[in-house]
Amino acid sequence: MSNSYDLIVIGAGPGGYVAALRAAQLGLNTVCIDSRKGKGTKPALGGTCLNVGCIPSKALLESSEHYEQLQTQGLKSHGITTQGVELDLPRLIGRKNKLVDRLTGGISMLFKANGVDSIYGQGKIVSPTQVEVVDPLTGKPSQTLTADHIIIATGSEPTSLPDVPFDGDRIIDSSDALDFSEVPRRLVVIGAGVIGLELGSVWRRLGSEVTLLEAMPDFLPEADRQIAQEAKKQFIRQGLNIKLGARVASAAQQKDEITISYSSNQEHHTEIADKLIVAIGRRPFTESLLSPDSSIALDDNGFIVVDPQWRTSVSSIYAIGDVIGGPMLAHKASEEGIAVAELIAGQKAALSYDAIPSIIYTSPEIAWVGRTALQLKNDGIQFNEGSIPFAAIGRAHALGNTTGFVKILAHSETDRILGVHIIGPQASELIGEAVLAMEFQGSSEDLARTIHAHPTLSEALHEAALAVEDRALHRVN
Repeated sequence: MSNSYDLIVIGAGPGGYVAALRAAQLGLNTVCIDSRKGKGTKPALGGTCLNVGCIPSKALLESSEHYEQLQTQGLKSHGITTQGVELDLPRLIGRKNKLVDRLTGGISMLFKANGVDSIYGQGKIVSPTQVEVVDPLTGKPSQTLTADHIIIATGSEPTSLPDVPFDGDRIIDSSDALDFSEVPRRLVVIGAGVIGLELGSVWRRLGSEVTLLEAMPDFLPEADRQIAQEAKKQFIRQGLNIKLGARVASAAQQKDEITISYSSNQEHHTEIADKLIVAIGRRPFTESLLSPDSSIALDDNGFIVVDPQWRTSVSSIYAIGDVIGGPMLAHKASEEGIAVAELIAGQKAALSYDAIPSIIYTSPEIAWVGRTALQLKNDGIQFNEGSIPFAAIGRAHALGNTTGFVKILAHSETDRILGVHIIGPQASELIGEAVLAMEFQGSSEDLARTIHAHPTLSEALHEAALAVEDRALHRVN
């Protein structure tokens, strides 16, 4: 294995490994450095997303939803009645682990097939063209690599609360919450954002009493207000105990339980839990990454500062993904990785940040792209709005799931689509059509004139586009 490359990528998450693969496709001699290990002793590529984030959490969400449907006779209306349903938690967790192992192994195979070298270790930038590979156990350098270009894709890590330190057992982060050995009777989650809602949903379905403590006064402030209100109503109906404006002060362990102290409306409150998950967000991971004289600028929050072409303050070094801020989404990091690889190879590259979808994989699913009605109003932008409930869609009735609606916001003069917001069945899949329409600067009329197959859930997008001009066919305008 050579010590000299065209490109060094530090981090093998969805930004880093995709950047490495695209660079190799373009003929660049590429190496990817990563320090994560899996459940065993072998390196595990894929970063947080594949190992302890996107993929394992979705596996648990899927399994827990099947369990709840059987446990609560949720399939009875389909003519399916069950008896003696039991939860085999070790097997459920084992399925998730096997899935992760299979996919991490798939990245290794892709690296080999594309000629990307993979090195286990921590990457430390020591000059504009040099990276030390440090042994994570000893902290000592094992080798020094040289390249014309470097991409930093080290991602992020869970944020902790100063007075609620993680102990890896009862007070845990989102990663440890994927591997409980038993279902906790009482579970408290600090944070009612994407991660908190998804993890809370998993363990509620499996039998926990779940309370979410959210410091913000508004529920899902980043989502459209109408969507957020409907989501809150559905989650409370499911049994999630959501407390807004709840600022946690401390957590104290006493024998086998945890007392969480928090304030709300200037009053002091406590919650008792068997497990406490802290899911208040993530911060950029740059530990041991930069030598003192690396000259790479960080902002006040620790994010690496980049220009519009993802260059750091050192022209030969780029940064992508969570470590530069913006939406902390795997697909955003991957597209940045592709763009930077193409720039390094001498091609042109661009990314439309206005058309990046966001998804919450709860039930109902929540997905959106573009701007919310409140954002448009605050900016003085005139728009027309069209919405349609899934109750108006035949396929939703056939599924037995008519919760939620689709909402489209279009410019009042140009009719260009400015935002699409969905809550309901398979919202994560439906949002792709909206992203494509916005990427091509489409109008609501474009969607309204596009033939959608019947019966499908995508007809909700078609009807919502018709509703923008008050001509929906399957509801009263």
